[in-house]
Amino acid sequence: IVYAINAQVLLEARATGKFSGDQIARISLIQENGDRRVRMGNLAFVGSHSINGVSALHTELMKETVFADLHKLYPDRINNKTNGITPRRWLIQCNPGLTALAREAIGERFMDDIERIKDLDPLADNAAFREKFAAVKRQNKARLANLVADRLGIRLDPSALFDIQVKRIHEYKRQLLNILEAIALYDQIRSHPERDWMPRVKFFGGKAAPSYHNAKLIIKLANDVAKVINGDPSVRGLLKVVFVPNYNVSLAEVMMPAADLSEQISTAGMEASGTGNMKFALNGALTIGTLDGANVEIKEHVGDDNIFIFGLTTAEVAERRNNGYNPREVIEASPELSQAVSAISSGVFSPDDPGRYRDLMNGLYQSDWFMVAADFDSYAACQREVDAVWRNSPDWHARAIRNVARVGWFSSDRTIRQYAKDIWNVPV
Repeated sequence: IVYAINAQVLLEARATGKFSGDQIARISLIQENGDRRVRMGNLAFVGSHSINGVSALHTELMKETVFADLHKLYPDRINNKTNGITPRRWLIQCNPGLTALAREAIGERFMDDIERIKDLDPLADNAAFREKFAAVKRQNKARLANLVADRLGIRLDPSALFDIQVKRIHEYKRQLLNILEAIALYDQIRSHPERDWMPRVKFFGGKAAPSYHNAKLIIKLANDVAKVINGDPSVRGLLKVVFVPNYNVSLAEVMMPAADLSEQISTAGMEASGTGNMKFALNGALTIGTLDGANVEIKEHVGDDNIFIFGLTTAEVAERRNNGYNPREVIEASPELSQAVSAISSGVFSPDDPGRYRDLMNGLYQSDWFMVAADFDSYAACQREVDAVWRNSPDWHARAIRNVARVGWFSSDRTIRQYAKDIWNVPV
């Protein structure tokens, strides 16, 4: 059956007269070099009447890269319906305090039509509303702090900035970048105790695929770093690191309403969309992130002043990969990064097994495919911008309220309406 489908597709492609021999070979459903294999992506493409890129950026990437030749053959098939989240779970159920505050301020229409949450926008400039919003956030942070105390025995200050990265553990999602920045911040706090540091708690959570060795190492590293930092009295509680085990939806419903800062820091061009970014924003967290996945569209909706963007673009990542990139040179040129990498490599965070992370760090020196070193300085500088805004509480809360008010569009209700209209051709 697959061969018959392939023959028809190749016949169509040749009949157009638009494709070279190499392009025809790429369109084929069968990979001919080496062992013959079915190209499942190509098969799925030709067997579908509509292909969704799930975010504006990745829809264009599919057209230009992965499915460029098939897109040329079938130009009307790829479309974009950006992912969405259900506000019933990710606001009304998980954040009753914010839901009640919104009902009090703008009525109940947003509960049936989440895009009406935009009516909160003018209240970002209202001092009394900002105070009520801040009180709800404090309650949610206290709830998370109590959970961490009960499960892990770690005491947290709910007035600290809660900086959260919870998602599947994968090198492209760059939990390692976050850990390296935590180590660099730890070193800075110890080296410069005279500075007025803003207290911060870095939360991690997520699971790794069973056979994904490096992802499991990153989980172990996060826990090892947490043990050292949390046990160092010289830090004076200004920085704590918490890896919350067994991350799941129930935990997410506690963590997302408590977040001040949402970490969406994937290597540009590698995250298809993401939905955690939407859940955090709807619950009043500001995003620190790259121009990847749905971050691009979140930035367009919330405005440049209400999101922290850093790092290489998709095009810049591709340029470095294609034209040569020397990560060793980059690491050695960044004192903070070099010190953090050396500390990990030498066993500072794994005295029971000093070589535990040597291969992981060697990977940074030798290839750094996920551009961790390349983006480190930009990320660290962006985190200091976060500190500066956090220092001004009214400004921070105003930006957080604008995030809540402006991300109603990222609802699964809107996504499904678009599917019904443009793909399924059924009335809503």
